[in-house]
Amino acid sequence: MTRTVPEVIRSIEQADEKTDFPATGYVRLRQILGPHGPLPISRSGFWAGVKGGKFPKPRKISERVTVWRAEDIHALLAKIERGEA
Repeated sequence: MTRTVPEVIRSIEQADEKTDFPATGYVRLRQILGPHGPLPISRSGFWAGVKGGKFPKPRKISERVTVWRAEDIHALLAKIERGEA
């Protein structure tokens, strides 16, 4: 299968977006989950993991805004890499 130039450029841009995950601070769910985030999982799957204790707990910073510490997400990714999650 041959890919066109726009498809290749789009895949490179998407890969670059994944590497822009912050090292510190707070992140929203759309920054965590794919296709732009480091975790290729659905929203419902992620929330089930939070409820089950597999994923980090969120912090409510206002009535309608939920965030996670970027450090907690990096720790989760490291745990997944080690095969512990």
